[in-house]
Parts: sequence; structure tokens; C-alpha cells
Amino acid sequence: MRTIGEQLGARIRSLIDFFYPLFSKYMKITFYRYGVTGALNLVFDWVMYYLIYTYVLQHHHLYFGFFTLSSHVATLALKFPIVLATGFFMQKYVTFSGSELRGRVQLFRYFVVVSINMAFNIIGIKVCVDLLHFYPTPSNMIISILSIAISYFSQKHYTFKLSSNSSVNK
Repeated sequence: MRTIGEQLGARIRSLIDFFYPLFSKYMKITFYRYGVTGALNLVFDWVMYYLIYTYVLQHHHLYFGFFTLSSHVATLALKFPIVLATGFFMQKYVTFSGSELRGRVQLFRYFVVVSINMAFNIIGIKVCVDLLHFYPTPSNMIISILSIAISYFSQKHYTFKLSSNSSVNK
């Protein structure tokens, strides 16, 4: 019996795959699914960033007594668990559904890859905002786009790796 996640993932995958014939000349199905689910999660990430930065933190720093997080970095930290969960769901059940690795192994590996990307994002946004004086929201967008290529190869070949004899999603 399929889980709710598998059922929902299959429905989302069917919807995404409906448009695949338009792109089939240019890319493999896995890369297409990654692009679509990644784009959806990226836009969700950007919306979350904007809403948290603008309405939750209201552009103010987050004070913890013994240290302070700038509002643009605090926003990254607050949106992280939400975007982590939606991204893992989309990658596990929509893009790389053929992976035979156990779910907890996938989740751990996904967390490792996302943590590396998060470090890259924090450093990148600090450079863009604090050193180059760019606005925080566009800076977040620029850094997010740069981390996509690293993330795709990491997720495909590490987090949701297929067994050597599997032909699913190649």
C-alpha cells in the first residue's frame, strides 16, 4: 500500500509529466522533473523569504542577548526548516521516486546537501548585502540560482542515488 506522500507525489509527477513532451527533445525526464520541482520550491523559498523578512521580522535584526542575527540572515534561518521539508518531499516523491535508499538515509543526506547549500547561501548573502550593498531579496535570489547546479548533482548522485542495476529515472 502506498503512503500519502507516495500518492501525492505520483499525482504531482503526473501533472508535471503532462508537459514533458514539450521539453523531451532538450532534456531527460529526471532533469526536467528536478527543474520543475526545484523551480516551484525556489519560488516558494523566495515568497517565504519576502514574507518573513517584510512581515515577520519587519526588516529588524533578531536579538538573542549574547548575539544578534541581521534581518537578512535571520530570515534565512527562519525559512530553512519549511523549505527543507517541501524540498525533500518534492525530490523524494516526485523527482527521484525510483531511489531505493531508505527514507531516513535520504533525509540525512538531503539535510547534509542542504546544509552545505545553506552555508553557501549565508556566505553569499553576507557578501552581497554587507559587502556589495545589494538589496536582500534580490541577493537571496542570485545566491539561490547559483546553488542549483551543485544541488542537482548532489541530490542525483548522492542523496537519491539509484542502484547500479536500476533503469528508473535515468
